[in-house]
Amino acid sequence: MTVAPSRSLRSSAELIRAEEPVLAHNYHPLPVVVARAEGAWVEDVEGRRYLDMLAGYSALNFGHRHPALIEAAHRQLDQLTLTSRAFHNDRLAQFAESLAELTGLDMVLPMNTGAEAVESAIKVARKWAYEVKGVAPDQATIIVAADNFHGRTTTIVSFSTDETARAGFGPFTPGFRVVPYNDLAALEAAIDETTAAVLIEPIQGEAGVVIPDDGYLRGVRELTRRTGCLFIADEIQSGLGRTGRTLAVEHEDVVPDMILLGKALGGGIVPVSAVVARRDVLQVLRPGEHGSTFGGNPLSAAVGSAVVELLETGEYQRRAAELGIVLRGGLDALVGKGVQGFRARGLWAGVDIDPAIGTGRDISERLMREGVLVKDTHGSTIRLAPPLTITGEELRTALGSLEKVLTEGA
Repeated sequence: MTVAPSRSLRSSAELIRAEEPVLAHNYHPLPVVVARAEGAWVEDVEGRRYLDMLAGYSALNFGHRHPALIEAAHRQLDQLTLTSRAFHNDRLAQFAESLAELTGLDMVLPMNTGAEAVESAIKVARKWAYEVKGVAPDQATIIVAADNFHGRTTTIVSFSTDETARAGFGPFTPGFRVVPYNDLAALEAAIDETTAAVLIEPIQGEAGVVIPDDGYLRGVRELTRRTGCLFIADEIQSGLGRTGRTLAVEHEDVVPDMILLGKALGGGIVPVSAVVARRDVLQVLRPGEHGSTFGGNPLSAAVGSAVVELLETGEYQRRAAELGIVLRGGLDALVGKGVQGFRARGLWAGVDIDPAIGTGRDISERLMREGVLVKDTHGSTIRLAPPLTITGEELRTALGSLEKVLTEGA
């Protein structure tokens, strides 16, 4: 990694201490202070290098500072960054056209963050239910899955089953029904004449990379089609190459009515999200009913278009599929040697560590000291989601470090 020297005059420890009195304590990050990054590697203010096996929860699918994405951002910075949607801009049409074509759907609603995309989809689904399906006013319901993660706004945590996300934030928004994930019978029983949509993650990321049974997504598609409600797939973490396909729903040849994208859509440079949907669904929105000052801004459209161009080649989807075999093989060799089990698809895995060896946080801190960055989730589970640009050698290095940490902790 060839980078300029750090400009920080304070050490990692000093910077961490400086944050304590002035930053809200809504995160508990690992004690590493990143100052520079390139590709699959980051460097702290002291110059220590780490292999990034988290990739910003898939926001950095193309690695840090991908040259094509940096070039697109630089070029646009010299031209135009923001107009708001009060005016048209010359980058938005290309972005929407290319993203619609990539996903096989018709229209795009550009937003900024993943949570905004989810909130937007909820509004669209309710509007569609009243205007198209004929649900009585204010009676529309949306079915979601237990152990979901769709964001942290007040509406979204209203249908979370994670008490850490919910406790102390009520009263909660009504209109949601929670059913077990990967349970078609429970889903079918929950659908009635008020159901506007079924909102699920094709793979549950925050829950520990939980992959449903084969046929589940096809079953959701068939149920929603037969009962006349919408299928909304939250692909904010699972989409854009992560699982070895452009979208995780493609593993079952399913086309939802709405697809939610974010994270990797901004290339690790700017926040970009989108609702991509059938024309008859998104057309329920009219001027003044929804919007975002920054949604669809020229800078985000330029970067988003460059991201789509990278995916159009199929290179990153192939890399995720091929290196996913290496990842699964390496993890399989560790089962019974500190790993109790794992779930993996493409370059994405949830790894359950033997609690006798340590919590997920313990393992993450030990790996950090070995120069590998991961993040824990519930209990003793860690998530692995390296950039799709990682090499086989780098991936094996990370797996070797995991083996070392588990062996030393046994």
